[in-house]
Amino acid sequence: MTVTISLDAMGGDHGVSVTVPAALAVHRAMPDVTIILVGLEDVVRKALSENSASESDRLVIQHASQVVEMDDDPRKILRSKKDSSMRVTIDLVKQGKADACVSAGNTGALMATAHIVLRTLPGISRPAICTTLPSNRGHVHMLDLGANVDSSPEQLLQFGIMASILVSETESIARPKVALLNVGEEEIKGNAVVKQANELFRNSKLNYTGYAEGDEIFMGDSDVIVCDGFVGNTTLKTSEGLVQMIALFLKTEFKRNLFRKIAAIVALPVLKAFKNRLDHRRYNGASFIGLNGVVIKSHGGTDIIGFEHAIRVAVAEARAKVPERIAKELPAMLGEEAVA
Repeated sequence: MTVTISLDAMGGDHGVSVTVPAALAVHRAMPDVTIILVGLEDVVRKALSENSASESDRLVIQHASQVVEMDDDPRKILRSKKDSSMRVTIDLVKQGKADACVSAGNTGALMATAHIVLRTLPGISRPAICTTLPSNRGHVHMLDLGANVDSSPEQLLQFGIMASILVSETESIARPKVALLNVGEEEIKGNAVVKQANELFRNSKLNYTGYAEGDEIFMGDSDVIVCDGFVGNTTLKTSEGLVQMIALFLKTEFKRNLFRKIAAIVALPVLKAFKNRLDHRRYNGASFIGLNGVVIKSHGGTDIIGFEHAIRVAVAEARAKVPERIAKELPAMLGEEAVA
């Protein structure tokens, strides 16, 4: 299936120095993907030239006269930056000229703009941020990661259903296992929202496996972990910090003396495999799920490899037509009890 992806070429901490080379990597590897680079035309064209590339039928430049900065107020940019690379990137999805879009820009601005332009799917009260995290089984999908600090039981159920459909369509898992993050596995544990959500999940058509504690995010057998945005974002940032700390500890200890330096050389293949499994770039690309279109958020500080992965996530969701599948399957899976 041929798909078109619009990219916010100006977004993120590094702009075209990352987005353009990543786009070219996907362009070369996927001949059935067309990429629209949105941004200041002269800047994008120069970046292409520096990477020995130019426009073609499958690599198009779309000029946008403004750029959303990482510290811009999301509310203000909706009015003052309607021709930003971020806004135009999303507009192309709205207009049907792109099947999905990717940006490494300001998260709040991207969510606000995407919500205003694309709107939510029927039956969905709020979009959520869903991404993958490393686990003993490969990876696990987790949401919400910060779009909604507080969520109702009904909204948590909506998140679970949307993520279940996403995983089913993009990874060919017939009935993804869905769990609700809690402080314990016992039915009596949890706050009122989680307990009410648990009842909704149990009465739904999801393959619901019950509560999951924090350690089960990485060591459990769930395909999807559901929580509110406050808990999810805290968990995400904690896991990122933990990986950085472990890497620092290993580096420090192996450099402590000559014997340990030799041991590091012997252990190098294992260390490389360990690093690859925890490489955050392999998990870059969070889906703004619940919108009338595929919107993928890349980490703002990622490099070329990380942004390329985010583009590939967009391609996968576009090919699977995730929003359309959610819209089609949601009513039957929600039922009367989950209308927010």
